[in-house]
Amino acid sequence: MTQNEIMKTVDEYVLHTYNRYPLSIERGEGVRVWDTEGKEYLDFMAGIAVYALGYHYPGYDEALKGQIDKVLHTSNLYYHEPLALAAKAVVTSSGLSKVFFTNSGAEAIEGAIKSARKYAWLKDKKNDHEIIAMKSSFHGRSVGALSVTGNAHYQEPFKPLMGGVVFAEYNNIESVKALVNDSTCAIIMETVQGEGGIYPADPEFIREIRRICDEKDILLILDEIQCGMGRTGKLWAYEHYGIMPDIMTCAKALGCGVPVGAFVLNEKVAANSLVPGDHGTTYGGNPFVCAAVDTVFELFRENDIVSHAEAMGKYLADALDAFAARHADKVVAHRGLGLIRGLEFAPDCPVGPITNKALEKGLLIISASNNVLRFVPPLVITEADVDEAVRILEACI
Repeated sequence: MTQNEIMKTVDEYVLHTYNRYPLSIERGEGVRVWDTEGKEYLDFMAGIAVYALGYHYPGYDEALKGQIDKVLHTSNLYYHEPLALAAKAVVTSSGLSKVFFTNSGAEAIEGAIKSARKYAWLKDKKNDHEIIAMKSSFHGRSVGALSVTGNAHYQEPFKPLMGGVVFAEYNNIESVKALVNDSTCAIIMETVQGEGGIYPADPEFIREIRRICDEKDILLILDEIQCGMGRTGKLWAYEHYGIMPDIMTCAKALGCGVPVGAFVLNEKVAANSLVPGDHGTTYGGNPFVCAAVDTVFELFRENDIVSHAEAMGKYLADALDAFAARHADKVVAHRGLGLIRGLEFAPDCPVGPITNKALEKGLLIISASNNVLRFVPPLVITEADVDEAVRILEACI
């Protein structure tokens, strides 16, 4: 099919819930993709922070093909080796205790919410517990995840949502303290807000939340679906702050392309929350996706991907600082951590036309809230890739 035929067919038969760019991607290699017509693009969005290793990283495809030759799916009623290896990798890397594999980030959030509510219910057998979430956050579009997403635009058409959720200001500890009460069972937040405009947590803010949670036996849920798996220059973003979550959610780069997510619990929550019959999934944690997860951790370790991401994050930060200085009349802020970065533009310089122009010139890049250009490239980019992306953006500006 030609690119136009593909787009026309998709538009005819697929429910219109995405405003897609006029691009049909046929293949990828390294940090580049090619469309159906053979045009090449530098990929600085990585499937929205999914392709941490880029396309066809040596060893990844071979491991998945090997698992296909064995078994794709069994059931969670049985054991299998990929599950054992993937679970050990996630748990030992996170410093937590138990993991539950899901099919997506939104499902990971659902499991985290259920774990927190079950933990609170076991303490007092009450159903009036509250969760404090953050304004401008994004946790997913299923009903539970949407309920803790602090954006009325996403929520309004689907109300009533899950009750017992209140919203504080991100990086404003006093607004959190004002909401804490005897019914509070959990505080959920992204360690780095992504869709909300690329806002890392302030160290004092997240550490004080941890202290409050410890003092009042409230569970801290950290959403690392977009910012985890090495993207910030640490394997998990909370490592920057010297604190630990009670529950952590991850997905996206966890499988580097296969649909897999997870929520991970510390020992306290694992021993006092979900039991057989409380939660389940047909596909979550099947042999195929677990083979991908185990392989990703192995490749990260063997090739020191996180250290490379840290170095490239510093290089990208310097390049964007310089870009912002050259265009101070248009760029009002540069924020980020490692290889999750945002350039906020002035209201009279909307980023939509910039992303469209970049597409024309061979650069894939996306936006975030508040007129922000979002940079979430594969972690394996080079300095030359950064330089090329900046040159293209210069032409777009």
